[in-house]
Amino acid sequence: MKKLSLGVGLFFLSFTAANAQSDTLRPLDMNLEAYTYPFAVDYLEFESQGEKLRMAYMDVRPARANGKTVMLLHGKNFNGAYWEETARALADRGFRVVIPDQIGFGKSTKPAHYQYSFHDLAANTKRVLDKLGVTKVAVLGHSMGGMVATRFTLMYPETVGKLILENPIGLEDYKEKVPFQPVDKWYMGELKSDFNSIKNYQLNSYYDGKWKDSYTKWVNLLAGWTLGKDYPRIAWNSALTYDMIYTQPVCYEFGQIKAPTLLIIGQRDRSAVGKNLAPENVRKTLGNYPELGKQTKARIPNSELVELDDIGHLPHIEDFGRFITPLIRFLERQ
Repeated sequence: MKKLSLGVGLFFLSFTAANAQSDTLRPLDMNLEAYTYPFAVDYLEFESQGEKLRMAYMDVRPARANGKTVMLLHGKNFNGAYWEETARALADRGFRVVIPDQIGFGKSTKPAHYQYSFHDLAANTKRVLDKLGVTKVAVLGHSMGGMVATRFTLMYPETVGKLILENPIGLEDYKEKVPFQPVDKWYMGELKSDFNSIKNYQLNSYYDGKWKDSYTKWVNLLAGWTLGKDYPRIAWNSALTYDMIYTQPVCYEFGQIKAPTLLIIGQRDRSAVGKNLAPENVRKTLGNYPELGKQTKARIPNSELVELDDIGHLPHIEDFGRFITPLIRFLERQ
């Protein structure tokens, strides 16, 4: 675990090293062992589906604790490292912050054989909290992490005090509009990924064609894998999680959520899994986040909606100030 009362010099050195490793495209090993995260990483070892697994997580302790814990759940194209700025801001306000890498992502195990489900990911995540002795938590999920957070909240209502969904995918049932694609086809598509294809996707899907140099490190974390010898295993796990997202909607259960919920929705977002597979006339109707945000607020009892104009899929990366203000306000409200 890492306390934020460390000296400025140590922070500067680690920050500089992290930037240096992120800004250069280089081959990355399957579990990112050569890549340094912004906080110390611990591991939970357990067995699931006959596989011995290691689940990485960061446990960020504030210098002055307020007694509350926030858990941050990453999206499909990311890992826990992209929560750095959010974690530091929350710790500065006294929150303990737990940041897991889901199985199949980041520094966690990429199994050779695993039947992915949001139920299993939620159960794995609960194991981390149990190990840490955390019995009450506010859960923030971004993108795919929003679907994990929703399932976690439904499975463990006694554990979740508050739920925050930041531009989550799964606000609509993709099966209704997107043709089915077998896992093998998802896999073949993933094998074709490289730096240019990943950057172009993020440029157009996340940032409305406006690129900043600070975004490059998030491309490199994915593109670096494509240069490594283990990329077929990584691509296979990615294909399996695409299938999980497509076949396991959570939107029909929003009405069962009991925790106070905050929706933070970038209004420019048009993300939808499998969008390119749909006919053009249908594609235009997918990922309509301005409408989906309103619909989801109406479905979730005791929820509120913050709409961020001219922000896309990544509010906490694209405009941190506009993201963190409503988040802190919601978390600190009694």
